[in-house]
Amino acid sequence: MRSHGISAPRAGGGFALIAAIFVILVLAALAMFAVRIGATQQQTAAFALLNARARLAADSGIEFGTNQALVHGSCPAAATTLNPGAAGLKGFTVVVTCTVTNHQIGAAPPTTYHAYALTSVAQLGTYGTSGYVARTAIRTVNDAP
Repeated sequence: MRSHGISAPRAGGGFALIAAIFVILVLAALAMFAVRIGATQQQTAAFALLNARARLAADSGIEFGTNQALVHGSCPAAATTLNPGAAGLKGFTVVVTCTVTNHQIGAAPPTTYHAYALTSVAQLGTYGTSGYVARTAIRTVNDAP
């Protein structure tokens, strides 16, 4: 009998196909893992930057309160809301509160000084959303001699 160009199937020909599909799936899984790690690192860096900006906004509120207390000798009874204009702090809302207490040093005549307890809360975004960040700074300053 003559062969008409048709050969019998080789044994193990399907094994190569299964191995190739397995390698492709493993490489696809590694690629997805790499993309996910990259996205996570980007989100982490962005959130760290937001945290740093929030801390600076809160510190600017403390500096404002310190200036009001020590230079102007005033401590507003109500909270003061600030909207910083610096490029890196735009969008933040800073609420500064101040409480003053009077103290005396010495006997006769006593010297009176003031202690100012300042609290500054900086916020950006809406609570519960992924872009929300808030930081609080607290400082006590006084005008003691």
